[in-house]
Amino acid sequence: MRAESPVCVRVVVITLDRHLAGVVSRAAERLSRDIPGLKLTLHAATDWAEDPAALERCRADIARGDILIASMLFMEDQVRAVLPALEARRDSCDALIALMSAAEVIRLTRLGGLKMDGADKGPLALLKRLRGGRGKSSGAGQMAFLRRLPKLLRFIPGAAQDLRAYFLTLQYWLSGSQDNLEAMVRYLVNRYSAGPRRILRGTLASAPPRDYPEVGLYHPRLPGRIATETRQLPRPSRQSRGAVGLLLLRSYVLAEDTGHYDGVIAALESRGLRVIPAFAGGLDGRPAIERYFMDKGAASVDAVISLVGFSLVGGPAYNDAAAAEECLAQLDVPYLSAQPLEFQTLEAWEASTAGLAPVEATIMVAIPELDGAIAPTVFGGRSNGSEASPGGRTRGHGHTPPQDAGRMRAIPERAEALAARVARIVELRRTARSDRRVAVTLFNFPPNAGATGTAAYLSVFASLFNLLKAMKAEGYTVDLPGSVEDLRARVLGGNAVRYGADANVWRRVPVEEHIRRETHLREIEAQWGPAPGRQLSDGTSIFIQGVELGHVFVGIQPGFGYEGDPMKLLFERGFTPTHAFSAYYRHLREDFGAHAVLHFGMHGALEFMPGKQIGLTGACWPERLIGDLPNVYLYAANNPSEGALAKRRSAAVLVSHLTPPIGEAGL
Repeated sequence: MRAESPVCVRVVVITLDRHLAGVVSRAAERLSRDIPGLKLTLHAATDWAEDPAALERCRADIARGDILIASMLFMEDQVRAVLPALEARRDSCDALIALMSAAEVIRLTRLGGLKMDGADKGPLALLKRLRGGRGKSSGAGQMAFLRRLPKLLRFIPGAAQDLRAYFLTLQYWLSGSQDNLEAMVRYLVNRYSAGPRRILRGTLASAPPRDYPEVGLYHPRLPGRIATETRQLPRPSRQSRGAVGLLLLRSYVLAEDTGHYDGVIAALESRGLRVIPAFAGGLDGRPAIERYFMDKGAASVDAVISLVGFSLVGGPAYNDAAAAEECLAQLDVPYLSAQPLEFQTLEAWEASTAGLAPVEATIMVAIPELDGAIAPTVFGGRSNGSEASPGGRTRGHGHTPPQDAGRMRAIPERAEALAARVARIVELRRTARSDRRVAVTLFNFPPNAGATGTAAYLSVFASLFNLLKAMKAEGYTVDLPGSVEDLRARVLGGNAVRYGADANVWRRVPVEEHIRRETHLREIEAQWGPAPGRQLSDGTSIFIQGVELGHVFVGIQPGFGYEGDPMKLLFERGFTPTHAFSAYYRHLREDFGAHAVLHFGMHGALEFMPGKQIGLTGACWPERLIGDLPNVYLYAANNPSEGALAKRRSAAVLVSHLTPPIGEAGL
C-alpha cells in the first residue's frame, strides 16, 4: 500500500565495507515508489581512513537517522569513530539494531521493548533457554538455529516479539540480496516508525526472509548464478589439467558484487583447470570444503584457494585455528589465501610502498597463516574511478564506467599471477616423482668471504646430502654423490679456479642472450651498468654457478648489493638486483625447467628484494624473480619474523628446523 504522505524516514546503515552498497542503492530506488520520503544510505567504515569527510557524513546521518542498522563494527578505531554518535542518537531514534559487532556496539540495540544493555534480561534469558547448551557449534548449525528462532518466538507475546524482530533483521541481513534488504527496510519501518513517521505503521507489507542455500556453488555462467550440485557447473571447454576449489563469501554472491571472483575463475579456467567455486554461510568454510572439495573422506581437488580474505573458521572477528587445522589436515592439499582489498582502494594500494595496510596484513594474511594458508596474493578490490586504476582496465575493453567504480573487480595481472602459481602447484602435484625437476638454491653471503654454501644454524652440505639421499629413495631422479665431501667438492670445486668463481660454473650466459631475454634490462642497466655487469661475469657472459645432479640442480644464489656494502640493495628504494641475480632465477624457471625451487637454509636475498612489503604486484622484484615457481624454504625455527618475510614476499612454504643445542666450550 502506498503511504498517504511523503513523510521523511531516514534509514542509515553503518557497516564494515561496501559490498552491499550496490544492493542498498538499488533497493532504495525501488522502495521510494512505496515510501516516497525514504532516504536509505550506507556508510562503510573502510572509507574513513582514506576519506575523513566520509566519516563526518556518516556521523551527520547518524545524528538525524530514524532507523539505524550497525553491522560488522568490531575494529577498535572504527568503533571509537562512531560510538559517541550512536550513543547520542540511541534513545531518540525509532530503532537501533546492532548486528555482529563489538560488545559496546551490540549493547546499544534498542528495538521496541528490547534492549541489550543488561537493563532487561527477560528476552535474552529466553533466548538462552531456547538455545540450549553452550557446546561447540558449526557455522551451519548456527544458521539453522537462526532460521528456526523467529518461528519459535512467533507466538510468544510481549518483548519476545521484539527479540523475534531482531533475529528476523539478522536473517534478512545475512542473506543480503536486493529482495531481502528491501523486505528488511519495509519490515522495520512498518513496525517501528515513531513520531511523525508513525503513520507508516501497518501500511507496508514485507515478505519473509528469502532463503538461499547456506552451502552452495557460484559461477558467472550458471543460470541464476547459484547451484547446489557440482554437475550443474559449466563443463570445461577442454580436458582438465586438474581441479581447484575456490572459497567465496556468500554475501558477495547474494549482493551480485562478484567481479573479483569472476576474474579469478576466468584466469584459472584459461589454464585448463576445472574450478569449483563454493560458498558457506556463517563465516565457516568447512561445510563447503566437506561437501564440494572432498569425496569419501579424501580430497577431490588438487588445491584450494580462499578468496574470502579471512580465516577459514570465524571470519574477520575471530579465528578457530585448531578447527581449521583439523579440516585442512584431512583435506591434505595446498591451501592458498588470496586477498581482496577492502580497507583501501586499488589506487591507494598501487601507490603504496607498503602494499597492504597493517589491519589488512593482520586480518587477511597473518590470521589465515595460523590456519596454514600460503602464498598471499592480492587479486581484486574497488576503484575510486580514476584513470590510474590498476583494476579499472580489463583486457582490451578500456576503463570501467564511472558508475561501476564502487563494485569489486579483479586486477587482471594479479588474477593471472595467482592462476599461474596455482597451475604450477597442480602440475607439481600431478607430475611423477621421477620426472620432477627440483632446483636447490644455496647462499653466498657475505660474498667473497668463504661463506659459499653456508646458512645460519645449519650444516648445509651434510643436510643437503641427507636430503638428496632421501629424495632418491622416494623415487626422484638424483645422481647422488658418493659422500658429503664429494658433494661439497662438486659444488664448490669443479672449474671454479679457472673462472675465478666461488663455485663450479655450470653455464655461461652470453651477453647477447641475456640482453635478448632480460625483460627488465633497462631498469637493471640503470643501476648496474650495461650487461653483463661486473658481478659473476668475465665481460662477455654471466656465470650460473652450481651443478646438475640428475633432475636436481644445486645452484649458488649470486651475491647481492655491493662488495663492501652487500646490504645496500635491501634498504634503498628504486634499486634492482644485479644482472647475474636476475639471470640465475631465469635459468631456474626457463632453462633448467624447475617444477619447484628449494631455498636451503637461512637466508638468501630473494625475499628482501625491492618492492612492496606485503601484497606485492608484478612490478615487485621478488615476484619478478620467483614468478610462478613453487617455493619451499628450509628455515631456522628461531627466526619467525624473517621467515614471515619469505612467506609473504616470495610465496615460500617454510619447512622449519631446530637450532643446534648450545653447550659450554670448556675454555
